[in-house]
Amino acid sequence: MRKSINVERGFSLVELLIVVAIILVLAVIAIPSLLRSKIAANEASALQTVRQIATAEMTYSNSYPDVGFAPDLASLGGPVSGCSPTSAHACILDGVVSSGNKGGYQFFAAGFTSAGPIYTSFVASSAPQVFNTSGVRMFCIATDGGAVRSKPGAPGAVPAPDVPTCIAYPQL
Repeated sequence: MRKSINVERGFSLVELLIVVAIILVLAVIAIPSLLRSKIAANEASALQTVRQIATAEMTYSNSYPDVGFAPDLASLGGPVSGCSPTSAHACILDGVVSSGNKGGYQFFAAGFTSAGPIYTSFVASSAPQVFNTSGVRMFCIATDGGAVRSKPGAPGAVPAPDVPTCIAYPQL
């Protein structure tokens, strides 16, 4: 007579639960690092975009000396297709940047007059749209020599609205 041996193959429930627990622990360790990496990437993009806006302001000032610096961010951009440069839409920045939002940051640019109709100073600034998710720092550049400045952001913070506010930020 033959004995039949019942051999089960596979994993027990306890072994599967241990594997799932290990995967969850690794995920808990990895997710904050991924979020910090995303914040760092957004901040690097915002910093570069503020520099790009400042360069566009200088180009605008050279192209339209009777106006000076651009009065607002929209004046540095223009329509996506068929852009014809004027002082109202200089076509220097792309539509994404001139819309004021990019990569989890909001952007601001403005020219200011001291006397007369010519804009003699400007500020280009940024702030995270969702603090501690899209970024944690604010950036700006003003006509005080073009130094990039940064300060820690806060929930609900807006980009630096004028040159004195920007100059109050510490330099990078």
